[in-house]
Amino acid sequence: MQHVSAKVAMSGAEMVRPTRLPVPHRSRGGLVPVRFRHAWILHRPLMVKLAAAGVACLALGGLIAVHDKLWAVALEGVGFVQGHVADAGFAITSIEITGQTLSQEQDIVSLLGIEPDASTFNFDVEAARTRLRWLRAVEGATIRKIYPGRLEVKLVERVPVARWRSGGITYLVDAQGRTVGEDGGSYSELPLVLGEGAADDALVMIMALEKFEALQTELVALSRIGDRRWDMIYRSGLRVQLPEQGVSQALSQLQSYQQDYALLDRDVTVIDLRVRGTVSLTPSAAAAEQIKEAQSQKKPKRHVAVDPSYATPDEGGDAH
Repeated sequence: MQHVSAKVAMSGAEMVRPTRLPVPHRSRGGLVPVRFRHAWILHRPLMVKLAAAGVACLALGGLIAVHDKLWAVALEGVGFVQGHVADAGFAITSIEITGQTLSQEQDIVSLLGIEPDASTFNFDVEAARTRLRWLRAVEGATIRKIYPGRLEVKLVERVPVARWRSGGITYLVDAQGRTVGEDGGSYSELPLVLGEGAADDALVMIMALEKFEALQTELVALSRIGDRRWDMIYRSGLRVQLPEQGVSQALSQLQSYQQDYALLDRDVTVIDLRVRGTVSLTPSAAAAEQIKEAQSQKKPKRHVAVDPSYATPDEGGDAH
């Protein structure tokens, strides 16, 4: 092997400044593959995930587009079938409603949800039955399809036991104290209760009064006081104040006074039974004036003076 010294090798070389060397021209198109290869080497896992996500998005968009078209076609088909079924004589043309007293017929029909092209085939009975229970007065409902085009609707309404006046409106309430509708004047025979909390406790008081018929004559309302006790209000304006506890005993005592003395018919404004075993009366203004006048007109008692020196023979004195 022949060795050439560096001095000999450089003897024919010319000194050139590096800045004078030409720069080769590379097109931008040739740089893209190089950069991609570098990125692929450095970030291959991330690029694979991004590519997979892009493909998934494109696939999902295509499925949604196809689904929308299929759904539109399906709806058109269902509408076509429903229309032809209705045209074939199965359209709902008659609705028979029974059992409603407190519920309005227009509200019932509205909640049935009958569409223009509805038929006895596609009408959803269960959904309609659920909607009807939104009505306050409805406890339950039965719906039957009578082919070809009739519906039978039978309602079971809650039974009102009292009228409750609140905020200037008189409601009907059931045994649980729930409002079932407004009183339009058809339930005047039901007891009227007033005050906050009266609806919740009305049934207990009404049942207690059922044992005392003599106390129900001319009774117009039961007023709840402080959500603790009751006052009985009569047509004459008389108010009977009942105790918080021992209501039955107080009513029994009052009925005894009514039977013996017609106490409820007297000219009094308040009968207070709140203290057990005591009956306090407040007379009306006219009655109080009459009592005062009668007391002032009472004649004074006559007093007779007796002479102690005088003795009758019966008293053992000597006869002169």
